[in-house]
Amino acid sequence: MIGDTATRSAEIIRRLKKTYPDAHCALQHSNAFELLIATILSAQCTDERVNIVTSTLFRKYRSPQDFLAASQTELENDIRSTGFFRNKAKNIRAACERIVEVYGGKVPDSMEDILTLGGVARKTANVVLGNAFGIASGVVVDTHVSRLSQRLGLTEAKQPEKIEADLMELVPKKHWIMFPHWMIFHGRQVCQARKPKCASCVLADLCPYFASLEVDTKTISPAARPTPPQALTFLCVEPTLGLAHAPAPPRCAAPPPPFDRLAQSTRPRPAAAAPPLFFCQ
Repeated sequence: MIGDTATRSAEIIRRLKKTYPDAHCALQHSNAFELLIATILSAQCTDERVNIVTSTLFRKYRSPQDFLAASQTELENDIRSTGFFRNKAKNIRAACERIVEVYGGKVPDSMEDILTLGGVARKTANVVLGNAFGIASGVVVDTHVSRLSQRLGLTEAKQPEKIEADLMELVPKKHWIMFPHWMIFHGRQVCQARKPKCASCVLADLCPYFASLEVDTKTISPAARPTPPQALTFLCVEPTLGLAHAPAPPRCAAPPPPFDRLAQSTRPRPAAAAPPLFFCQ
């Protein structure tokens, strides 16, 4: 595994870029305002569910004024299936109100301004600025980016803001917009939360998480196969003779049957001692 973090991160970027040339924002949108609403709805919700909801939502609400014209209850019912619908409806209406009153009905295109909108933190701001305006203001950190960054040893931080700061130091600014998309695609297809597919991972030889696992290297693709560990030696000891030898592999005696107290009490003792047993240590 390549040693220093800067060299590994450069190789990680190169491989991800090659593996996922079509990576893109999974939230369906046609303008910055729709992407803003979709990103607010994506909190604690899958992109697939958000796209299902917005496919009808954006036909009903086409502008910030349309959202403000609807009641809180009506909007809540329209986005209910995305979860946390009350807070999301409140944030959407607050964001729309400020967009109309302060920014002339248009989503602002600077980090300082967009952070003043209701329900918008750095993740949402980076998503909108990067994908709608092409402005590299930072690195999007969602659950996939957070998980993969920690597994790949790019950060030891747990807080999204600190993870973003670490990634901004390692990832060249020209890749700030696309790097999260590559990581998200890899996280969904390979480096999943519960059962990562390390055997088919193009980053296995660069990954400290993989190096810490006990894996069968025969199942790893040759390109990503790490240096095999040294063979283990099994030592068999014969206590009665005090001899030790190392067969490969050892043939160990089968485990004894379960203890039966009644049978043991009625069974006659053998006249001679049983032959010595071999124990694997």
